[in-house]
Amino acid sequence: MSARKLLKPFRFTAVTFVAALLFADVGWAQQRYPIESAGEGQTSSKYTQQLAIDVGDVSGHQVRVVEIVRTYSEATKLRVMSARVKESSLRGMTDYVNGSGPARGYSVWILDDGEKVFLAWDSISQSEPTASGSRKGASESVTRITGGTGKYKGIRGLMRDTVQFDTDPASGYSRSATKGEYWFQD
Repeated sequence: MSARKLLKPFRFTAVTFVAALLFADVGWAQQRYPIESAGEGQTSSKYTQQLAIDVGDVSGHQVRVVEIVRTYSEATKLRVMSARVKESSLRGMTDYVNGSGPARGYSVWILDDGEKVFLAWDSISQSEPTASGSRKGASESVTRITGGTGKYKGIRGLMRDTVQFDTDPASGYSRSATKGEYWFQD
């Protein structure tokens, strides 16, 4: 008996098995959830701390650490599952020449169910001076959701953020628009 005749009954089984694996893989994929907010429901955004140090190599080159606290109302669309983000704290470092350049840092979302979600971000900013001496501009960021507390421990995600800002300590603001997705690791 030839090898071809011996393998004939297994060909259908092998093809069926491979097809089943392909379709089953869709079921095994992690559920992804969209996340999107255009700043709606953001009630305040304040630079609570800033420290800038001149580097000294070229005019206007500064490194800076910053803390920004944002609060959100019931109207915000920024949610994880059914929990609303009620506050976020951003802590970051900038390496700007005349207010433009790279930045990176970390954020914490405090949810209305008492849990927290942790984020890490990298961005590039462009800004211009204002009459008050502050910097007004925009920033584009890629944000990674890196974990959380309680039931959000295994949360992961990826988002794109666009931020409009003014660094004036008295009247400054930082408004963000976010779009991306998150999922839960086992």
